[in-house]
Amino acid sequence: MSPAPHPGAPGSPAARPAVRVVLPAHLRVLARTEGELSLEVRGEVTQASVVDELERLHPQLRGTIRDPATSRRRPFVRFFACGEDLSHESPDAPLPPAVASGAEPLLVVGAMAGG
Repeated sequence: MSPAPHPGAPGSPAARPAVRVVLPAHLRVLARTEGELSLEVRGEVTQASVVDELERLHPQLRGTIRDPATSRRRPFVRFFACGEDLSHESPDAPLPPAVASGAEPLLVVGAMAGG
């Protein structure tokens, strides 16, 4: 009889799909990563929980996406998923199911200003 997989292992009941995150080029350089990131977010998948996990894994990103004192999203950072701008949603609102399931990525985008 084989032992049961530990929680979080592929095939175990507690395993959940990785949340896919795409960072802008300058943050990928800072995080020393290429391409898309896969994060294992515990609990509800929200903007806040994704950024919490991103900052836990890549502490050099602290303060780049949100203000460390207020936890508010930086003015020139936007969040997109499933073709929608989620930037003005509550940071604690659940992200779309397609993002939580890993089917669609959460895009962190540096906004442009000027005219």
